Amino acid sequence: MLSSAAILALTMGARQSLGLFIQPIVGSTATNVVSLSFALAIGQFVWGAVQPVFGAIADKTGSVAVVVWGGLLMAAGLGAATMFTSDLGLTVTLGVMSAAGAGAGAFSILIGATSRQLPPERRAFAAGFINAGGSFGQFVFAPIAQALIAAFGWVAAMWSMAATTLLTLPLARALGGAALPEPAGAPAPITLSEQIAIALRDRSYWLLHLGFFTCGLHIAFLVTHLPGEVALCGLPAGVSATSLALIGLFNIAGSLTAGSLGQRMRMKTILAAVYALRALFIGLFLLLPRTALTFYLFAAALGFTWLATVPPTAGLVGKLFGSRYLGTLFGLTLLSHQIGGFFGAWLGGIAISRFGDYSWMWIADMALALLAALFCLPVREARLALPNPA
Repeated sequence: MLSSAAILALTMGARQSLGLFIQPIVGSTATNVVSLSFALAIGQFVWGAVQPVFGAIADKTGSVAVVVWGGLLMAAGLGAATMFTSDLGLTVTLGVMSAAGAGAGAFSILIGATSRQLPPERRAFAAGFINAGGSFGQFVFAPIAQALIAAFGWVAAMWSMAATTLLTLPLARALGGAALPEPAGAPAPITLSEQIAIALRDRSYWLLHLGFFTCGLHIAFLVTHLPGEVALCGLPAGVSATSLALIGLFNIAGSLTAGSLGQRMRMKTILAAVYALRALFIGLFLLLPRTALTFYLFAAALGFTWLATVPPTAGLVGKLFGSRYLGTLFGLTLLSHQIGGFFGAWLGGIAISRFGDYSWMWIADMALALLAALFCLPVREARLALPNPA
C-alpha cells in the first residue's frame, strides 16, 4: 500500500501540475493555448486508454515490469517536451509519451496489484489510501513546480519533474507479492475475455462508466484551466499553484474518508454523494466574487471530492466481478474517465478562445455532476460479507 501510494504520488503529482506550464510554454514558443490544450487533452485520453492495456498485462504477468517501463517512458516524455516545442512535438511528448508512462503507474495497475494481496474487506480502504498518495503528490508538486518555473523557467522545471518520476522504478519492487486466494463463494475462475464479456453486459458496470466519464471531464477541465481562470481574474500565478496544492491536500482527507466509509456503507451511496457535492460547490463558486480567498475555499471544498470517486468505483467493480481482473476492468472505467478528460481539457481551451471566459463550461460541469449522482442510484450492489468481530 505504501509503495503504491508513493508511486501514484510521483506520477499524479507530475501529471496534475502540467496546467501550470501552459502560460509559460505559450509565452516562449510558437504554440498557442488551443493547440497546447489539445495536446494535454490527448494526454488525458491516452492516460486512460493505456490503463486497460497495461492492466491486462499486469493481470497476466505481474505489475512490476509495467510500472518500471512506465516510469522510464514518462521521464523520457517530460524531458523531450523541452526540446520538441512544436504543436506536433508537444502532442507526442506530453500528449502520448508522458501520459502513457503515467498510465502505467496509475490507479488500475496499483489498486489491482494491491487488492490481490488483501482480503476483500480491506480493499476499499486500500484504494482510498493509494488514492490519497496521488493527492499528496499534487499537494507537493504544484507549489514546487510553480516555484521552479518562476525561478529557473519552465524548461528546468520540466526536467526536474522528469527526474523525479524515475523514483517509481525502485518502488515498483513491492508490487510483486503473492495474491491471496479468493474467499469462499467467489465465482469460478474464468478467462480475461470471458470476464470482460460478462462485465460489458452488466448495466451497473455501464452506469459506473457514465459517472466516471463525467468525473474525468470535471477534473481535466479544472486541472488544465484553473490557472487560466485565475489569470482572467487578474490574480497572480501563485494563486493557481496554491489552489492546486489545496485540492491535493484536501483530497487526502476525502480519499481516506471515502475508503473508510466503503467498509461500512453502500459504495454507490458514497459515490452519488460525492458527485452531488461537486455540483453544489461549483454553484457556490459561481455566486461568489473571484478573489484569492474564494479560489482557496473552492479548492479546499472541491479537493475533498476530487478523486474520492476512485475508492467506491474500484470497490464496486471489485464487488461485482472480484479482484482477479480488477486491473483490466477498472482500467476500462478509467478509459471512460479519460474520454471525459479529453473533452474537459479540449473544450476548456475552445471556450476561452471563442468566448473569452469559461462560464458555459462551469455550468455544463455542474449539470453533469448532478447527472452523475443520478447514474449511481440504480447500480447493483450486494452487501459485502464482513468478518464477524466476535
